Amino acid sequence: MKQVESQNSDTSKYAIYVRFAAIAATSTALILVALKIYAWFVTGASAMLASATDSMLDLFASLANVFILRLALAPADEDHKFGHGKAESIAGLVQSAFVLGSALLLLFHGVERLQNPKVIEQSEVGIWVSIIAVVLTLGLVVIQKWVINKTSSVAISADSLHYQSDLILNLGVLVAIILSQGIWVYADGLFTIGVGIFLIVGASKIVWLSIDHLMDKELEEEKLELIRQTVLSHPKALGIHELRTRQAGQHTFIQFHLVLDDLLSLYDAHAIADDVEASLQELFSDCEIFIHQDPKSVVPRELEDKENF
Repeated sequence: MKQVESQNSDTSKYAIYVRFAAIAATSTALILVALKIYAWFVTGASAMLASATDSMLDLFASLANVFILRLALAPADEDHKFGHGKAESIAGLVQSAFVLGSALLLLFHGVERLQNPKVIEQSEVGIWVSIIAVVLTLGLVVIQKWVINKTSSVAISADSLHYQSDLILNLGVLVAIILSQGIWVYADGLFTIGVGIFLIVGASKIVWLSIDHLMDKELEEEKLELIRQTVLSHPKALGIHELRTRQAGQHTFIQFHLVLDDLLSLYDAHAIADDVEASLQELFSDCEIFIHQDPKSVVPRELEDKENF
């Protein structure tokens, strides 16, 4: 009962953290879009258009994030008994698509500006908007990093990528606007292309992470070894084999065969499995564990040589 209450508490905290991060991102993006579109109309700077475009896509991605996270945080139901956690990975793919589209647009516009460079007008407007954008984005990234450390959310990690790129983008816009004032007219276009390449690299990483979760990739080897050590630390656990794991949003799924003495009663075997499960629950705050108990005599000899005994 206590384990169930603890899991419910962890899930509730997770929901609060990720919703807070999603709403903060959406609000920030809305403010940045308005400021940057205004600055682009006033200055005509290609770098400012790049920044505004990126912020608009961030806004759409963050809005999608809010709705998808609402689905991902929904509890398991009759049709989805393993929960809806994989919706987070879908959110990661959706956001990566937004980022890749933004990157391609910036590459095309950056090349066009290199071919037709020009001095930026009313640069002071662009400078002030860039400074405000840096401050707002830095605050949001700090919030997102804090939430990611608390939750390891794929969706928030993907969202954070946008705003980390925005932070670099806004600083770069500042430099590009200054350099384009007759110092180096190609700075505007080159910076726009550089941001496009940066976004492509970052989006590719999120795509692979999302695919790994959707394809039920095993947990990292360090975590697998920690699971084995925890199971075998029980004095009556004789071995573990057929260990399988996967991650879906905040939910971790662990299943394995637990090798026990042949002469144990069914009641004692069940009690030992409960003890092992409780130990693993302390390592993974929100996880489902499936344990199959094997009498040692039925475990094939080849498994005794390979697995953890």
